[in-house]
Amino acid sequence: MPTEEVLGLAVAGTFVLYALLGGADFGGGVWDLLARGPRKAEQRALIARAIGPVWEVNHVWLIVGLVLLFSGFPRAFAALSVALHVPLTLLVLGIVFRGTAFTFRAYDTRGDAVERRWGVVFSVASVVAPLLLGMCVGAVASDAIRMQGHAVVSGFFASWLSPFAVSVGVLTLGLFAFLAAVYLTHEAHTPPLAEDFRWRALVTGALLFPLALVALLLSREGAPRVWAGLSQTPFALALHVGTAVAAVAAFALLWTRRFRAARVAAATQAGLIVLGWAVSQAPYLVYPGLTLRSAASSPTVQRLLLVALAIGAVAVVPSLVLLFRVFRPQAPGAATPVPPT
Repeated sequence: MPTEEVLGLAVAGTFVLYALLGGADFGGGVWDLLARGPRKAEQRALIARAIGPVWEVNHVWLIVGLVLLFSGFPRAFAALSVALHVPLTLLVLGIVFRGTAFTFRAYDTRGDAVERRWGVVFSVASVVAPLLLGMCVGAVASDAIRMQGHAVVSGFFASWLSPFAVSVGVLTLGLFAFLAAVYLTHEAHTPPLAEDFRWRALVTGALLFPLALVALLLSREGAPRVWAGLSQTPFALALHVGTAVAAVAAFALLWTRRFRAARVAAATQAGLIVLGWAVSQAPYLVYPGLTLRSAASSPTVQRLLLVALAIGAVAVVPSLVLLFRVFRPQAPGAATPVPPT
């Protein structure tokens, strides 16, 4: 396999991991905004305990993906950062405001008014950021980003405000909310609290089907390359079958309250959706102007990036596994687990 294809798969893999981990953090903010019922305070406390120790580290995957993109495919990174500089700037601001508000809500002066103010900022940013992220993905998947030579000539708004891009943004928001609800069913320390998020997961998961269908139908005009990749290739059938099986399994496991296994099924479903976008667009990074080969840096740089990625994975992945294990959310008053020796 050519080096640029291996590097392209690495970029896609980091974005899949960011969707599964960082995306669930965004979804937690959605449910913080929509907390309701007699256990509203408990729901928000569970969300805070679940994402508190890990929300910063989950952005590692986004950072790694961006570094691989601008180092390994500089022409594509330049084109995307120009064409999408408006939504990307707003996305960065949303991520910053979200993290700042989450921290200040925990450590600012105690009081209902203060916590409510920072909670609103945290929740609204958690809704806006994934919406913008999905709209950027929709713009990249479409044929709306036009180039002449090295210059972007398609404008700064049309590509990410198209109906297809907006539909992908809404689908991304729903997918992240679904992941968060499924993950929180397993993290809940009482059956009633688990039931709260179980029903949220079932309802949100059901809404994903029409949202995905709308995005798929709009891709016929808005993203012809993705439409062809998802509807006219042998890979498409395997992808659809795998996604459908994972979705049905997630619903069945949620219905029977097997929450640990439901998390695996939901993550598989989300991962296949993100992977399907990446593979259906291949070999284009910006359709129809830039392919993996035409946008790639020199072979020497690509090989060095792959070596650095392998070394980093050996150091980082075990550390993250230990982090998630040590800081797994505990019920109020529970003893903190002792790190393994």
